[in-house]
Amino acid sequence: MAREERAVFTNMCMISDASGNVLVQNRNSKDWPGVTFPGGHVEPGESFVQSVIREVQEETGLTIENPRLCGVKQFQTEDGARYVVLFYRTEIFSGALKSSDEGEVFWVKREALEKLSLSVDFLPMVEVFESEELTECYYEQTPQGAWEMRLM
Repeated sequence: MAREERAVFTNMCMISDASGNVLVQNRNSKDWPGVTFPGGHVEPGESFVQSVIREVQEETGLTIENPRLCGVKQFQTEDGARYVVLFYRTEIFSGALKSSDEGEVFWVKREALEKLSLSVDFLPMVEVFESEELTECYYEQTPQGAWEMRLM
C-alpha cells in the first residue's frame, strides 16, 4: 500500500477584534460562493504560516501576526487528491481593511454570522475554529456513496 498521495494545501483564518467582531469575506467564486473567512492556497516551498499571512494580506489588506493552528478540514477531490484546509485564528492584526478580487471583506458581530449567506458547510467549520475539543472537519463517504461531514 502506498504511503504517499497527491494533496492540495490551503488555509483559512478567523480574525477577531476586541469588540467581538470577526472578519469575513463574501467570496466571488463559482466553486464555493458565500461568506467565509479569508484564506487561500499554499504555494510550493512556502510554509503554512507564511501562506496564511500572505493570503490574508492579499485578500484583506491586513497584516496578521501569531496565527495559531486550530483545526483542519479535509476531503477527497474528484480526481483523487486530498484537499486540506488548515484553520488558523488570530486577534493580532494591523493595516487598513481593503477588499480584493476574491470578494468583499467586512467585520460582523460573531453572533450575527449565522444570519449571513454563508458558504456551504461553513457553520460546522466555525465550530472547529472555536472549539477546544474539535480539531477536524472530515468528509466521509457513506455506503450509499454520498459524502457527509464529520466533526472530530
